Amino acid sequence: MDRVEVAMATAEQIEIGDLVAEESASKLKDLVPYNGVVNVEGLHRPLLAVQFTNLKDGLAMGCAFNHAILDGTSMWHFMTSWAQICSGSQTISVPPFLDRTEVHNTRIKLNLPLAPETSSPAPPLRVKVFKFSESAIDLIKATANSNPNPKPFSTFQSLSVHVWRAVTTVFYVFANCRHRVDPPMPMNYFGNLIQPVVTRTSAGLLLKNPAEFGAGMIRKAIETHNAKAIEAWNIEWESKVLGWKDAEENCVVMGSSPQFKVYDVDFGWGKPEVVRSGSNNRFDGTVYMHQGKSGGRSVDLDISLEANAMENLEKDEVFLMGMA
Repeated sequence: MDRVEVAMATAEQIEIGDLVAEESASKLKDLVPYNGVVNVEGLHRPLLAVQFTNLKDGLAMGCAFNHAILDGTSMWHFMTSWAQICSGSQTISVPPFLDRTEVHNTRIKLNLPLAPETSSPAPPLRVKVFKFSESAIDLIKATANSNPNPKPFSTFQSLSVHVWRAVTTVFYVFANCRHRVDPPMPMNYFGNLIQPVVTRTSAGLLLKNPAEFGAGMIRKAIETHNAKAIEAWNIEWESKVLGWKDAEENCVVMGSSPQFKVYDVDFGWGKPEVVRSGSNNRFDGTVYMHQGKSGGRSVDLDISLEANAMENLEKDEVFLMGMA
């Protein structure tokens, strides 16, 4: 069986402008392969599938990776390296670290089913990209850091609590664990080395206090997720592997990071006009934080919510503050 699949397609009815639109999730399904396929199916399906689609006025490149073999850091490392080779480079700037001998507590092979258990259909979602300009980001960070703080909250922490306060009372962030395991792994370790870090409180307490209260909770949860916490999570995951869900009900799950320079990836035909996440790994409360297309400190939030919740978010003047 081929572990990589490449396909060519044509969609002359779709323009680049259709994909740049804030709500274009329905069109993305035709441009990214293997929609609805879950990681466990990698036992008998390709681990990477790429679809090149000729549009009316451009080219779309849709990639489907099996999350069992890589995380966001490794994915963008791969995409950047691939682009460098396509642009004529004889070497890549940062070779991947592939040595597994330094990884402690290697897990035994699990007898997983060939197909996932069926579950009830998910409610229909709306997907929208909220674009926060540099000035909006500065305003959100100033709000989180309104009181003197020897260690100011970062853009990620400030924007995370901004979303958290607007949507729900449980917050998940997928933390990079490369520097958290013992011994630490290099940042160019190629694989999947992330874990969900959970923060929760009551809605009343979260909204009663200033933004720095929630930002502090998020930062503490991330900073205390050490090697001991990672091992405890691994043990719990193994005990629930056949029915485990990364996230519980009524939560926000923050993925990706504006640190990934997604708009700098150039395969030789120019930088991308738009970078979006596909339809897999989406559920009510999923948020992908990307580098903003306008550059600088701008950030795009790709948010999935049930229709009523999205409508409320679109009317939330506090959440929308400073948006261009």
